[in-house]
Amino acid sequence: MSDFLKLVGARIRQLRLLQGMSQAKLAEAADLQVSYIGGVERGERNISLNTLEKITSALGTDPIEALRFGQLDEVEGVTEKNHVLRMHLSLLEERSLTEVNLVHRITKDMINTYGEMKRE
Repeated sequence: MSDFLKLVGARIRQLRLLQGMSQAKLAEAADLQVSYIGGVERGERNISLNTLEKITSALGTDPIEALRFGQLDEVEGVTEKNHVLRMHLSLLEERSLTEVNLVHRITKDMINTYGEMKRE
């Protein structure tokens, strides 16, 4: 199971919980099986775009919301660096250029400080 599927599943779970929906209610609204929704949320299902649209429509949101990984604090089992970077990028995408530049400067300072600490 890929880290990307885990991220999408975790985000769908988060969106469902924010709506106060059970898996059963989401499955019914999306015309899918409850076990299928569970598999999606665990990152075990490689869903089609049509299924993503059904799920997000049932959640009352746009499909792009399922890819906004920056809204996730942490996803258990995500181990690939690019997926963590996607989560980070997602956090920054809707911020202003000024805010992105500030985060960049802070990140550079942290990396430089960490590098200096390792050399000591």
